[in-house]
Order: sequence, then structure tokens, then C-alpha cells
Amino acid sequence: MSASADSAGHGGQHVAGWCAAEVVQELPGLRLLVGEALHRRPQPLTGGSPPEVRGRLRELSNRFRGARAVGIRREPVPAAYRVFFRQIGLDPDVVRTPIEAAVMQRMLSGGFLTSNLLEDVLLVALLDTGVPVWALDSESLDGQLGIRASGEGEPLGRSRDAPPLPAGRLVVADSSAALAVLFGEIAPEHEPRGGCTGVTLFAVQVDGVPTLYAEESLWACRAALECR
Repeated sequence: MSASADSAGHGGQHVAGWCAAEVVQELPGLRLLVGEALHRRPQPLTGGSPPEVRGRLRELSNRFRGARAVGIRREPVPAAYRVFFRQIGLDPDVVRTPIEAAVMQRMLSGGFLTSNLLEDVLLVALLDTGVPVWALDSESLDGQLGIRASGEGEPLGRSRDAPPLPAGRLVVADSSAALAVLFGEIAPEHEPRGGCTGVTLFAVQVDGVPTLYAEESLWACRAALECR
């Protein structure tokens, strides 16, 4: 298991990821919270969800309709992510925050559609708390996770054909590579695959989002994946 998996702890503990000094100075409310999950379900992560997860998505589809869906951006946690997007130069009316993107898709599709076990679990946690969580294959990591700015032409991931990044893009990285664009793409070779058992989860907390919400989002993902 990777160093980050060992240090994040077992038994439900979450740890704060590191953050580069220049990022802290510019965005003091930004925080990365990291946790570990051991996938115990019989279904592969990329396989279909069990009935209780699909049922939870149907239940949430009924909660996010009409006025609730239209007004989601004005709720405190979604509003905090909208403010943060503007701080980093993203227009949240063009590049939607994770919760708004999910609710918009629900309106277009008529409900929250099931995708696969991992994606469904992440979606349920997002809808319950407003805090987005992403997942990485623990075995593919090299040390602790944190947030920093990318270097000019730095690859996203460690593969030979990894796409280059522009300078100054905020990324989630381990000790040797950028693994994901903040609120964006994950390097494909670091995504959990069907046979993956160790999953590193990370939540991005911004100013105005209570730590309890971020911890709850991670806990919900871990509990769903570790359920036998």
C-alpha cells in the first residue's frame, strides 16, 4: 500500500493534505481532506451498483426537483463553491460547480441515473453534503496528497502520453506528480479500476464550508464502499 494510504490511517480517520505556501497565501480557506477506503463489496468498483445504492439515487432524485433544483446555488455550501470558483478565475455559470453540474444533469435526465458503484457512491455523498469527493487508486500514489500549482508543460499523471498542463493550474498532487486538476480531470492511470481494493478519497473544502460537511462526505463514501 502507498505511503499516503498508511498515513491517512485506518479506522475512519481523515487527515489534512498539504498545501503549497503560495496557495495558502492566495487562498487561505482552501483545504484538502484525505481518507482511505478498503473496497469490500462483491461488485467491482466499475460494475453496477447494488439495489440500496440505486434506491438512494432514486430517493435523491425526488428531493432535487422543482424549486430545490433551481435554488441550489443559493444554499450556503453550494454558494461557497461558487465564490471559490470566481476566486480562481472560473465563471460558475459556465463551468458549473460539482453540485450544480449534478443537479443540472438530473433535470435534463429526469433523475439521477446510475453509472457504476464508485461514481454512484461519490454522487450520493455530493448530493447529501454539497461537498465533492474524488477517488484515486491507492496503489498508484507516491506519498501524501496536497494542492499546488502546476509547472509549465508538467504532465498530468505519470504515463508517457500524459497531457501537459499550463503553468499555474491548481492540481492535486502526490510527492512526484500532478494527479488531478482541482475540480477537474483525473489522470486516467490513477483512477480506481474494477479490481482495485484500496481507494484514496479526497474532498476539497473551501472557505465557508464547515469541516464537518467535508468529513461527512468522506465518511459516507468510505462506509458505502466498505459495506459487505
